[in-house]
Amino acid sequence: MERRRFLRAGLASIALPALEAFGAPEPVAGRARTFVSVGAYLGWHAPAFYPKQTGAGYEMPPLLEPLTPHREQFTIFSGLDHRAPNGHDAWNNFLCGKVPGSYSLDQIIADQIGQKSRFPSLHLIAGASEHTNGRQMSYTKQGVPLPEIERPSVLYKRLFMSSADRARVAYILSSGRSALDDVVDDARRLEASLPAGDRAKLGEYFESVRGVERRMSRQIETIDEPVPQPDYKLPETDPITPNLMMEAEQVLYDLMALAIQTESTKVITFGLYGLGQVFTIDGAPLSAGYHALSHHGNDPGMMRDLVKLERSHMLQLSGFLKALREKKDAQDRPLLDSTIVLVGTGMGDASRHSNSDLPTLVAGGGFQHGRHLAIDRKAPDAPLLGDLYVTLMQRLGMEAGTFSNASKNLNHLFA
Repeated sequence: MERRRFLRAGLASIALPALEAFGAPEPVAGRARTFVSVGAYLGWHAPAFYPKQTGAGYEMPPLLEPLTPHREQFTIFSGLDHRAPNGHDAWNNFLCGKVPGSYSLDQIIADQIGQKSRFPSLHLIAGASEHTNGRQMSYTKQGVPLPEIERPSVLYKRLFMSSADRARVAYILSSGRSALDDVVDDARRLEASLPAGDRAKLGEYFESVRGVERRMSRQIETIDEPVPQPDYKLPETDPITPNLMMEAEQVLYDLMALAIQTESTKVITFGLYGLGQVFTIDGAPLSAGYHALSHHGNDPGMMRDLVKLERSHMLQLSGFLKALREKKDAQDRPLLDSTIVLVGTGMGDASRHSNSDLPTLVAGGGFQHGRHLAIDRKAPDAPLLGDLYVTLMQRLGMEAGTFSNASKNLNHLFA
């Protein structure tokens, strides 16, 4: 059977997951195929991110408790950074290395392994895209920042709709219909020719698409409803942004999982921004806006609320990891086994504008996980965060030996 990747009807074009009947190639042993990076512009609160114990058997830190079901699928790193300058303007050292705004890790990867995909790389954002001001995560080899997609409907259109059919996106999402309705005849013909295992995978994929559409439809229905505002006056210099960041994250993660399942891209970056949003969590508004909480000045109440907020981010991430564990490739292996998910930040402590000791987590990719690897950054031969990136690139099958100011790897610690 020919390696058919799309269902088509009229202007609709639906990418399909890899199926055994398509002659999908066997994964190369010990090699990952997809890279996802999730970066928090305002950092992660390190005291709640890092376990007190090292190695395996550590007690799950408060911030990472939502990830407990995936404990054996990720590794926590402490003590790593790029020795980059401090300050918010340098936060994009996360993927760029010692020199913020230089050739970013995701683009190095995309330029080598992403070019045969529909999208060499996808760049998403939740929060405040209009206020990033050149602080994006991703930069080309020439140092050009890449624009990010904030609206789930835009990403949905790119993944599931023809570029000539812009108006149908809003219609489908507001009418209760599905993009799959337009290609149902083609889908039935394809299903009839597939073995039982592939039919089951195709059915699961179609149900995932419909589930994302239903979720997006609910958001559209409630988008104009008034949002309750707590008794808190935001600083005039801190712009108010919609309080739907977590809901947007959930849908974007769903769409990211579908993009990976359909092999539409091999590289995704997801920036978690935030400025003046005052979130309501567990029915109670937090004491201040996101940006203000990150600049807590060691105030116990503000730090407690910051952890609550960041746990919400981790809850959305947990759903993404769950989806990658449940979705299977053509060989019936979890997508997480072949997907490296890097979670981190370029801001080690936003309260002090410090860009050292960057909280970092790596999930999936076929690595041996379940540990906290603590690095003594004061040691003379202390590895850099870039050394970890070299290991990640090598796991993706790239011939990499350096990244920014790093020239080693962490293969002896992380394999």
